[in-house]
Amino acid sequence: MINLVKNDKKMYYLYHIPHKKVGMTCNIYNRVIKDQGYKEGEFEILFSSTDKKETEDKEKEYQTLFNYKQDLNNYDDSKNSDINKIKLNEIMQLNVTDQTVTFPVPLNKLKGALMDNLGIEFSTQYGDYKVTPELVNKLVKNGRESMFDRNRCYVYNKVLHESNKEFTAPIEPNVYDLIRRWAIERELYTSGDIKTQFAKLIEETGELSKSILKDDEGEFIDAIGDCVVVLTNLAAMKGLTIESCVESAYNVIKDRKGSMKNGSFVKEDKNSITAVSPNSATAGRIAVITTTL
Repeated sequence: MINLVKNDKKMYYLYHIPHKKVGMTCNIYNRVIKDQGYKEGEFEILFSSTDKKETEDKEKEYQTLFNYKQDLNNYDDSKNSDINKIKLNEIMQLNVTDQTVTFPVPLNKLKGALMDNLGIEFSTQYGDYKVTPELVNKLVKNGRESMFDRNRCYVYNKVLHESNKEFTAPIEPNVYDLIRRWAIERELYTSGDIKTQFAKLIEETGELSKSILKDDEGEFIDAIGDCVVVLTNLAAMKGLTIESCVESAYNVIKDRKGSMKNGSFVKEDKNSITAVSPNSATAGRIAVITTTL
């Protein structure tokens, strides 16, 4: 159960929907459960305070940490924004073209806006649609942020038509989220030093080296884990995530060709030409001549 503190002063909460957003509200039930359709266990409370400014500052800190886009307005301005006018029982105006259905809200606000507009209808060349909780899940799952206006998002008509009716299970925080949360609680990102963390990485690789020389599996596992923890924090201190860094590295190597030499994979040198000599000095063997361009 979610334990919300009762206080004579208004309490502000920071909630986190893993891999989606960090938001601020005074009413978790209305904003997260009722408006956006999330259940307990699908989100977490990161911070609470009666100090609105402190909570706003924490919200920006967590949005940066989790690599989410920061809200452009403060809490009071956001409540009076055009986005939230939709929640005053105004009908959401959709823009339907031959290619897309565009919604007048940012992608991270789409679910809440649609849940407030259940029952509205629209049509594409593939058929007629009525906004239901099931359709909301499909629209959010396939939504994309507009490249021209971050306060708008869209869904491709064909993708919506072909999307299946099976939905993914609620996303739980992954181990990297837990590492970053651990670091935040200890103020590593606000008070730590990136050079010190790099020195920590060298120390952990030394431990890894010892475990390999000793053939100690337990120490090997521990050292690998420690290295990953430090790398996760190093990435966060530069405003990145370890996931994006690993993905970037994989995209570089995924199509790389080469061969194993002396226990290591050596990538193919695209600037070399390999030719076969017709006059081999050794009978039955092929002499290979490599010329570097």
